[in-house]
Amino acid sequence: MSPQSFQINVLLRSEQTGGRIALMVNTVPDGWEGPPLHWDDFDEAFYVIEGDLTFQVGDDLTTVGPAGFVFAPRGTHHTFANLSEAEARYALLCTPAGFERYFDRLAAEQAGVEPPPEAAGPVPRTTVVGPRIGERPR
Repeated sequence: MSPQSFQINVLLRSEQTGGRIALMVNTVPDGWEGPPLHWDDFDEAFYVIEGDLTFQVGDDLTTVGPAGFVFAPRGTHHTFANLSEAEARYALLCTPAGFERYFDRLAAEQAGVEPPPEAAGPVPRTTVVGPRIGERPR
């Protein structure tokens, strides 16, 4: 994946919501492996806008297309990937907020610039517990 192929757009951040929610819209390329299986200290709601994304939440594996919705409650093992041959775009709502700072830092790293001042705050804990979807034994 080239750095420019993962597009990040933070629409609503912690500072705007009293720390309650954050909203991002991200675009991922075809064949994107996604993050390793993990759990978070926050809830995540995914809404697929374009394309198809494959999600694992707990032991369930499902592919979701446009207008599809997946919820990963805090503490639940989950991950997702774009296993299709087309890019995908999704909205991500996190509560409580703070994880948008991770995306701020990632976007700055991909652009080769310093992160914006709002990225300096704490990021909620994410704990890796397994492999990416494509790395799972079949």
